[in-house]
Formats: sequence, C-alpha cells, structure tokens
Amino acid sequence: METRTVLDIIREVTDVSPEQLKNALEVQKETRDPLAQVLVNMGLISEKEKARILSRQWGIPYVDLSEQQLDKELLKIFPMHLLQRWKAVPIGRNGPRLTMAMVNPLDVYAIDQMRLVAGTDIESVIATPDDVAAALGQSVSTTEEIGAALQEMSEELGGGGDPGADIELEEKQREEDLSADQLREMVQDAPVVRLANLIIRQAIKDKASDIHIQPDVNRVRIRFRIDGILHDTMTVPKRVQAPLISRIKVMADMDIAEKRAPQDGRISLKMSGREYDFRVSSNPGVHGEKVVMRILDKRGIQVNLNQLGIPQTMLEEFEELIHRSYGIITVTGPTGSGKSTTLYSVLNSLNSPEKNILTIEDPVEYQLPGLTQTQVNPRAGVTFASALRAFLRQDPDIILVGEIRDKETALIATEAALTGHLVFSTLHTNDAPTAVGRMIEMGIEPFLVASSVIGVLAQRLVRVICPECKEAYTPPAEAFRRLNLAMDTDSVTFYRGRGCDRCRGTGYKGRIGVFELMVMNDHIRELVLKKAPAHRIRDEALDAGMTTLRQDAMQKVLEGITTMEEALRVVYTG
Repeated sequence: METRTVLDIIREVTDVSPEQLKNALEVQKETRDPLAQVLVNMGLISEKEKARILSRQWGIPYVDLSEQQLDKELLKIFPMHLLQRWKAVPIGRNGPRLTMAMVNPLDVYAIDQMRLVAGTDIESVIATPDDVAAALGQSVSTTEEIGAALQEMSEELGGGGDPGADIELEEKQREEDLSADQLREMVQDAPVVRLANLIIRQAIKDKASDIHIQPDVNRVRIRFRIDGILHDTMTVPKRVQAPLISRIKVMADMDIAEKRAPQDGRISLKMSGREYDFRVSSNPGVHGEKVVMRILDKRGIQVNLNQLGIPQTMLEEFEELIHRSYGIITVTGPTGSGKSTTLYSVLNSLNSPEKNILTIEDPVEYQLPGLTQTQVNPRAGVTFASALRAFLRQDPDIILVGEIRDKETALIATEAALTGHLVFSTLHTNDAPTAVGRMIEMGIEPFLVASSVIGVLAQRLVRVICPECKEAYTPPAEAFRRLNLAMDTDSVTFYRGRGCDRCRGTGYKGRIGVFELMVMNDHIRELVLKKAPAHRIRDEALDAGMTTLRQDAMQKVLEGITTMEEALRVVYTG
C-alpha cells in the first residue's frame, strides 16, 4: 500500500514516464534505496522534486531556502558545527516554536538535541541538501576567516603588519629556498591548513568548477572558474605561496620537493555532508608553481536529458537515436562544452537492469550506479583501445568511450557498432558535419564511417541570465550586423542581467547548452562515401531539417534565456 502511495505522489509531482518508473523499481530491488533516491541517482528527478515527494509522503512542509531571507540572530542560537552535523538551519519562529529546515526532518535524535540547545520546541520542515549547505555557507563570513588565517600565518612567518602587503625580493628568494623538511613542517600548521580549507570551501560555495592558485611577482592570485569564466577571487601575500601550494600538494599526495616538473594528484574530501573529488595539477612557472584544482561532486551528474536545454523537436530525434540497438553516436565540442554532462545524462536515462553498460574514461569523473566504469591507466596497459577490445568480450549492450583520439580506438568502436552494440563517444570538432570527416582523417574507411555513425550532437554552453536582476534592453545595431539578422526589433524583447549579489555582479547565473544534431540519412551517407567536404554534408543536413548551433543560440536569446553578447561570445566567431 505504501509503495502504491509513493508511486501516486511521484506521478503527481514529476514527469517520470511509466517505463522509467518500472526501471527504477527494478533498480530499487537491487539497491534497497528509497524509490525517490533511486530516481535521483538515475537522473530522472532533481533533489527538489525528491524533497516535494517526501514532503507529501510524510505530511511535512517543503521549503525552498533559496527564496528565504535567513535571520542571523536565529543562527547565533546554535554552534555552526552542530548545524552542519544535523544538516539543519533555523528559518523562523512559529509562536513559541522554532522552525528548522532539515534534510531529514524525521531525525528525532537531532530534533531532541536542537530542543535542548534552543530551550524551545522544534518544528521541522524539509529542504534539499544543496539549499541547506548553501544557507549554512552564506551564514559564515569566509572573507573574515581567510583574513584571520592570513594574519596568523603572517605573524608566524615573521611578516607582521598587513598580511596582504607586498614583500621584498630577498623574502621571495628565502621562500623559494625553503627545504622540503621545512615545508613539511609548515604545512602541518593550523593557519595554512585552515587557509587551504577555506579556499576550497569558498570555491564549492560559489559553485566553481576549477580553482587556480597562480603566483605573480609579489603576490599569489586565487581565481575561480564559475560558469565557464575565470574570476579573480582573492589575493594572498607572496610569503604564503610556499606553504599554501605545499599544503595542496600534500593533500593530493604529490612530491613537495619536486618543483621543476609538472605533477598530477587527487584529493577526496567531505564538506557540508557532501563528498568531492579534486583533480590537482601543478606546473612550474617563472614566479613559482601554479596549481589548478578541478572540482568534481562525487554524487555524480543528476541531470535529466530534458534539463540540458535541447530543443523539444531535437530532443525527440535524439531520444530516438539513443534507444537504437546499435551504431555510433558522437558528441562534439571544445573542452568544457558540457559533453560529459550530456553523455552521463544519456547513460542515466538508458540505465536499467536489462542493460550491460561499460565505460572507459580518462579519468572517471563521476560514478554512476549500475554501470561498470573503467579508468585509463597507461602504466597498466589500459588505454581506450585496449579497454574497448576487452569490453567486446564482456557481453555489452552499451559502450561509452570517453574520447576517440586515434585510428585504433576509432576502428574498434566502428567494429563494435557494426556488430550490434550502441557506442557513445566524444570528438573535438567545431560542429556536427565535420565529425565524420574527422574520423576519415584518422584513417577509418569512409564505408565504415557511413555504416556505423548514426548521429552527431554538437554543443556549447552559454551562461543563463540571472533571474534576480533580469531586465529588458535594446542590443546595439552592431550585434545584429554580426549575427546577419534582419528583424523588426520593436516586435522582440531582449533581456540581460543588471548584476546583483546573487550573480556576483555578472548578470548571469548557471549555464545551459546550445545544440546541433545531425542525424545520418542515405543522402549524407552517400556524401561520406564520396569523401565530400564538410560544407556539402552541412548543406544536406540543413535540407533534412538540422537546426544549427547559431540558430539554437539565437532562439535562446529570443526566449530571454541568454543574451545576445553571450551568443556572440560562444557560438559566433565571425
């Protein structure tokens, strides 16, 4: 009876199809997780949809904390470490009761502890883990904490005074000459440990994808990549450079004594109840080692296909392609264009107990339940080609090859597709029509490419206008000229972000994809067999109804999703 009630609620508040529900129930039999959590893990619903489901199931109100203004006086009632442990945040009073937004509002033990600390009754409501973590993060002044840590480090290093002040060349030379033993001793000190943790915490709070620690002549710049754009976030004094970079290298299990050669490492840590992986890279420079940290949320990518921004007609064509039993589907675009997100979303939608899905990736960025994921390891002889060859003996239904880089990998992927397997992969090309030519350039015979490739999806990422400061405006005439547009601007309303605290003054918050899908047909196959140039293949695809990257970007401008300037920056190069 209970399961039927949950199913009814899921049907009411989500767009999950009967077939997807059936697959989720099969997965639940194996994992024994709650059905709503299974749907989240499969990428079929969001955390907010899960919270709404649980809200109805338990009869407990759901609260969207992103729309709440927190009362700092209420936050002072509880120690921060306890709120983080309970995954709870106070949001108001209801008569004599204190209202607490919780990830798990049925946690009786936590509620009892809150009652003891606050000295009043507690009324619990449900909120998502992301919203609770963000609310707790906003309540802590990271800037003040970083300033305190820098001041303490400055005093320990003998600098004194302003921790952000420039230093003399002699001090720079002294820091570079620090021995490995001295550095190991310094990186265990509380201030540098706290500083490294605060930088990481701030990056996660800002939803950054990368952290850059970049030494300059007399300072160290800390930069975050947010929504694809690098931002200078803070600067720290030069005297902090050696212990800070060494601390990061120790955390990543890298050699702190080696400063003249590039190194790679990995950090796994838990923050605000969430597990994160950091891929760390160091590279020697004129002013010292630069460190870049790629942030990966170990919960995986939980994005439904219809949330990527693929236009509805194109999405229907794409879903028809991914449900075929064999063939190669490639996703193309430059680094950082969202190809991995798209492919993980596809695998999430196809994942079911009836399918054997194998992936070879470099590296495995996100772990998906129910899949066999293998990481490239050249030292052990595990390459894309060798893993792909082994996969064919593992009775696969679906194979993901992280990237087709060479002839051998392309040839095995082609053979796999022609022998009844569905193969997904990525290529670095500018658009969809050039992808088939790229495979031929690798040395694959045109007849094999024409027979195996069933579709190519090209994509880019554009920033989304911040909903909090969105305003109408008239773009300059130059923008229309560059877009080759002749339209009555009086009949169209264009939007942009004015800039506010929520979007760090950028006018943008989040990103969405723009897409171009080329579905192979007989005419395109004939052109591939003749090794026709890419522009002829493009013309044929357009005649067949293909929407280009430019057209999709312009449609998102007209719909008020992104700006004309952003479309010009990302898609229009001429």
